[in-house]
Amino acid sequence: QVQPVESGGGLVQAGGSLRLACAASGRTFSSYAMGWFRQAPGKEREFVASLSGSGGVTYVRDSVKGRFTISRDNAKNTVYLQMNSLKPEDTAVYYCAASRFLGAPTSKDTYDYWGQGTQVTVSS
Repeated sequence: QVQPVESGGGLVQAGGSLRLACAASGRTFSSYAMGWFRQAPGKEREFVASLSGSGGVTYVRDSVKGRFTISRDNAKNTVYLQMNSLKPEDTAVYYCAASRFLGAPTSKDTYDYWGQGTQVTVSS
């Protein structure tokens, strides 16, 4: 199994950038699809981006396409979320998760291991 731990959140002005990192323990990191989800106050947790174990398959939600990029470094057991051109509506707690499903699943129900989350706040 893996245990994700997020870092890199913070406060940024609209139009700025942040890079989130998720370090996951475990010797089989490359066998897990990894995903980023977010949850704003009073809203359900929603899919942001995911990629397969090899990194060859990726999905990104429409509202962040062209602004967010997901990547992974299997040698470092780490997955990243580069967020550019941030908007106030991107404000949320961002969660990293690991899934044993093949491909790059987008449903939170397919993810087995979750981090504690990191707060991202975008001011207008």
